Parts: sequence; C-alpha cells; structure tokens
Amino acid sequence: MNFSYLKMYARFAAELPSFLCNPITLADAEAMVRRGMEERESNFLRLVERGVLSRPQSPYARLMRVARCEPGDLKALVESRGLEHTLGTLREAGVYITFEEFKGREPVVRHGESFAVTPADFDNPYLRKSYEAQTSGSTGAGTRVAHDLDHLAAQSAHFMLLCHAHDILDAPMVIWRGVLPDGDGMHNVLRSCRHGRVPVKWFGSALRGDPKPELRFRLANFGMVAIARMVGVAVPWPENVAIEDAAVVARYIAGQIRQHKRCLVSLAVSRALRVSIAAQKEGLDLSGTAFMIAGEPPTPAKVAGIRASGASCFPTYGFAEGGRIAMGCANPMGDNDLHVLRDAFEVLPFERMVPGSDLRVKALNVTSLLLSTPKILLNTEIDDFGVVEKRSCGCPLERLGYDLHVRDIHSFRKLTGEGMTLVGSEMIDILERVLPAKFGGSALDYQLMEEEDASGFTRLILLMGANTRPAEEAEMRQVILDSLAGSSMMADGVRKIWRQTGTIQVRRGEPRLNGRGKLMPLFLSRRPEKAEGQEAR
Repeated sequence: MNFSYLKMYARFAAELPSFLCNPITLADAEAMVRRGMEERESNFLRLVERGVLSRPQSPYARLMRVARCEPGDLKALVESRGLEHTLGTLREAGVYITFEEFKGREPVVRHGESFAVTPADFDNPYLRKSYEAQTSGSTGAGTRVAHDLDHLAAQSAHFMLLCHAHDILDAPMVIWRGVLPDGDGMHNVLRSCRHGRVPVKWFGSALRGDPKPELRFRLANFGMVAIARMVGVAVPWPENVAIEDAAVVARYIAGQIRQHKRCLVSLAVSRALRVSIAAQKEGLDLSGTAFMIAGEPPTPAKVAGIRASGASCFPTYGFAEGGRIAMGCANPMGDNDLHVLRDAFEVLPFERMVPGSDLRVKALNVTSLLLSTPKILLNTEIDDFGVVEKRSCGCPLERLGYDLHVRDIHSFRKLTGEGMTLVGSEMIDILERVLPAKFGGSALDYQLMEEEDASGFTRLILLMGANTRPAEEAEMRQVILDSLAGSSMMADGVRKIWRQTGTIQVRRGEPRLNGRGKLMPLFLSRRPEKAEGQEAR
C-alpha cells in the first residue's frame, strides 16, 4: 500500500468519528437543500471557476477555449438568462463530454481539434478523499472513484428527505449491498448513520469462491465498522448472503416486520424481486416493507413481482462518479418517476443517435453544482436516456423546490441484469469473433437481446442463426461466461453473478434487423414514448 493510500485512510479514520457522532436532523436536511436551491447559480460559477478554469488542462477548460467562451461571458450569461439556458448554450457550442469520452475510451473532437482524455482528468481536485470504490465499467479495469465525507453528508440530507416523503424515516433499515471495492454498502451505511438511522443489518453480497479484495479495501471495510463501534455507533458487520439465498434476507425482514411493523430495505431491483419471491414461497407477508431500489430500471413486471409479497418500493437513480442525482417521487406518474436533486445537479436531455443503431434518444446530460462531487461534471453525458419534464406532483419533495422530474429511464448502451451492468462493447467482441470461431457462421449469425421473463427477471437472450453449428445451450453459455472472465476485472464480477442466476439464455433463431435492414449485435428495442400530453424538455 503506497503513501497516498495511507494518507487517505488516516484522514478517513480521523474524520469519521465526528461524522458519525453529529447526525443531522430533518430540519437540518431541509435547510441544507433550501440553501442549495437558493445558491444554485453561484455554486455553478464557483465550481467552474475553481474546478475548471483554474486548471488549464481540464477537458472542460480546453473545450471552453475551443468554443471561445470567456469567464466573463459565462457569468454574464448565467446572471441574465439563468443556469439552464447557459448549459444549453454551452452544449450547442461544443462544451460537453460524451459517455465514451468520460470513460477515456475516445478522444474529444470538437471544431476540428482533438485531444485524448482519461477518467482521472475529470477527478474533482478539491475532494477530501476518504476511501475509494470501483465502478462496474467495461473495457479494462473499472474506474476508481474517490469519495469524501462531505459528499456523503450532502447525500445523507437527500436520503433523509426521501425517506420522510415516503413515510418510512423511522423504520429499521436493512441493507443488502456489497463491501468495498463495491462502494454501495459503505455509502448506504454512512449516509444512514449521518441522519441517525444506523442500519440494524448489513447483508453483503460477495460470491462464493471470490478472491479476497485488495488489502486496502479490506482495511477500509473493517476500519469503518470498528471505528463506528468504538465511538458508540453500532454499525453491523457485513454478513455475506449469496444471491440464491434471498430467503435468508426475506426471513430477517419478516422478523423486523413482526417486531416493528415496518422495515426499510436498500438493495438492487432484482434482489428486491428475489426477496419477494422467496418470501412468497415461504409464506411470509412483507406488508410494511419498503424497498429502496436502484441499479436497473424498475420495470412494471419487476415492480409487480415485488408488490405481490406485500412490500412497496421506490427508486433512486445515480452513478458512481456523481452519487444519487434523483429520488423517487412520492406521488409518481409511474414506477420509474423521480425528482432531480437540483440543489446538487442539473439534468438536461439532448438528442443523440444510439451507437450502432438508427434510433435517436434524449440522452441525459448531467452538471454537478457542488465541490464535493467525486467527478467534475459539466454537460456530461451518462449512458441513459429518459423523459425530463417540469411537473407539479404535490409530494413533499416538490415543496423543497424539486420541480424537475426524470422518468422512464433506460440505458441505451449497457446490458443490465441482477443489478449488474456491462457496456455493450464487452459483448460485441464475443458475438463477432469468439462465437463464430467456436460455433461457425459469421458475425451476422449472433445477436444478443434483453428480455424479461414471466417473473420479471432480466434475461439476455443469445440468438443463433441457421449458419451456426448445433451446440448445447450449456456449452454456449459457458463459452460466453469464460470469455467475459478474460475481458476485464469488473466483467469477471458480472460473469460470476450471471452464472449463478441464469441471466444468459440461448435460442435458435435468425437475428433481428432494425428498421433500415441493418443487423445490430445488441438488439435495442424501442422504449415507450412519453405519455400523451406530457412534454419532454
């Protein structure tokens, strides 16, 4: 372990007791959000000044120079036309970052100029690093993302207000999330402790046979729990539960319901569905349970399967480099309707062509407004699209000023299953090179589609055309999983999950063509259009 890691963890250990022992109140959380809403424009200008313009090699600073945008022009535009108009103007001038550029997979090309970037170029230089997690990226190792306690404190206020809006704030909290390098568990534990709701149970999600995480990750996991307990905050030690053992989680939740009548559970969408199915099989009633879900779209089939157990659910939405950027509406238009946290982020939709397709979607572009966000985001495209609209819903979150909704969110490039995501480029090499070499045919004979089964679980269906050799489904599946194992570290983690859950299935059938007669290795179904009478911004 090098000196920089030792310095980071020493700071974490020194600052953690104060973070844990000074929880915020509901009034504190409301005051933080209202102050952030009032200071949105000044916070944006401060972020640009300190996080962009003061760093000449920042990709955003270089884009501003290419677009001939001067600091004085930016300030005048914000003051005269507002933040949203300013971001739209910058986007039209070429000041934005695509998803592939943000991941360092493509150079930035604007107005005839080009320069290479890496994920580290977008790091927030003012972040007080406490610990690192790792994203589930694709090509190469996943992106390492640093987190600090200021960021978690700001997010804790959001989560407290979310739970209050859904009337579940005082319920005991259970977490089924991983341990570092998967940051989800750590984030959930620390955010809930910050607003005084220490989880009663932390179920980890490491897989059987997995190698131990790196020493620095194990030290951070152990140290966080140990320090919390030393200062009198009874954070539970994570207890590993494999995906196929969802009944263990269901039984624990049922026990909390019997004792407290209510229970809040934080977990991925598919795991919530697995817990619900396990509860029904064992005759357990989960009425009074609220699942706080994330990780994949809460489709109608998944939500129906969750509710069949008696439980309710509400979504949160975000990504590792920014944290949570939207929270589930308490009076939603549908199962995937959220309020954008506009004190911390701005989200604007911009139309773009889906790579390898003739489909056009409104991709979500995110701008961060706080200096505690792990990455600097300025019109940064994330790999999702959806409907963005201002609408009055009457829920408690709207009364805080959160009038911007985002709904019907889907990825346009990633494969999603069991809360695990894999960017399509990981799979294209397998479809176009590995499988034809093993089973005959060409790249035109293989196609992968996402599909929900009768229970609501997302399955990846491999279509094999007539020119391929006969093969057993188990053999085909094993070749795909073995190929993922050698693709990247995070793809190997996806492989282990998908192997246990049967996510990949094989069918004989000709690959489907798009509207222009083209064959796309990853078949993208058209998503539902916006509801009648609703305008997308």
